[in-house]
Amino acid sequence: MGPGVAAPDADVRLRPATWALLGGNFAIGCGVMVVAGSLNDIVRSLQVSVAVGGQLITASAVVLAVGAPLLAMAAGGYDRRRLLTLALVWYGVGHLLCALVPGYAALLPLRTVTVLAAALFTPQAAAAINVLAPAHQRGRAITTVFLGWSLSAVIGMPLHSYIGETLGWRWAFVLVAVLSAAAAAAVWRTVPDGVRPPPMNASHWRATLTDPLLMGLVAITALASTAQFTLMSYLAPYYRQVLGADATTISVLFFWFGAFALFSNVMLTRVIDRVGPATCMTAALSSMAVTFALFPLAGHWATMALVLVPWALGGFTSNSAQQARLGAAAPSRVQALLALNTSSIYIGQGLGAAGGGAIVAAHGLPGLAPVALGWQLLAVALSAWLAMRMRRAAHVG
Repeated sequence: MGPGVAAPDADVRLRPATWALLGGNFAIGCGVMVVAGSLNDIVRSLQVSVAVGGQLITASAVVLAVGAPLLAMAAGGYDRRRLLTLALVWYGVGHLLCALVPGYAALLPLRTVTVLAAALFTPQAAAAINVLAPAHQRGRAITTVFLGWSLSAVIGMPLHSYIGETLGWRWAFVLVAVLSAAAAAAVWRTVPDGVRPPPMNASHWRATLTDPLLMGLVAITALASTAQFTLMSYLAPYYRQVLGADATTISVLFFWFGAFALFSNVMLTRVIDRVGPATCMTAALSSMAVTFALFPLAGHWATMALVLVPWALGGFTSNSAQQARLGAAAPSRVQALLALNTSSIYIGQGLGAAGGGAIVAAHGLPGLAPVALGWQLLAVALSAWLAMRMRRAAHVG
């Protein structure tokens, strides 16, 4: 079968493949967030500071940001069934090895190599489902695949936190290895052979990188990700040190956050093709800003639970809406855009974790929220401005 052409029975295979790719993103999301969820035990058992422990997130994010576009170029016309399965196997083996390392010095480089699989899997899963799904179902199919990230928040983060606080961070990493193995098996069984999105040549990349509107859309992801990870990287220590929360309460707060994130993403799959991804994206970004503005006012776990709701409703929804927004903005360059968008997620993650670590070291944990709010307001303003510019361009065209 030719590049970018799905099998004749693609409609029959779409649903199981979609669920398998959702499961893959669940495993990927759990692995990306395992450090944040179990950070309290990591810094305690490896005898490093919170700021130093947070650099596990920063270092991985730097490698991921560089790796996403490079791996997308290297992926070329490779069969996505094999490529995606290999990425999940790599991810699982890497996390298992991370669980066995003796100290921080060994964990840092091994973790960064392991999570390169996330840079490969996430954009290529979206590119694969973009090929498999008929045009009128692509928005819903892509956002459904990205439900895996919301599930990793509602299930993975609380589990990582609880396992880290009770059994130790190493068992949280083992959990990621098990999930990755199960997802690899599901992808191998359900994704058909011959799914090969059209390879991106140098002219495609050049046209994408020099398009100010498209790169502006990618910049929104970086800004919003920076805002989120300024706080998210240090939520576990914040809950313990500022709110005085115990292990169970910390896990409940993560579960509460994830439950609303999952609910909002499910609702997104039902409305995005009707409302439009740009409108959904701007609404999600604005919702997150509400939490960052109110965050310093929450001095008890009960008030914190209420304050977290707008962030939960917008956080993972914004990622899913952005994938669909990019796919609709330039379908012929979707691989490049999704790879650059993944890179931007991790650029933001790295900037947020590094900046957050510097803030914690200089001003303590309460200094995080105002900085996150500043980044988020920039993302809201840019999203709204680009939506207006693109509507004008479409009208003129």
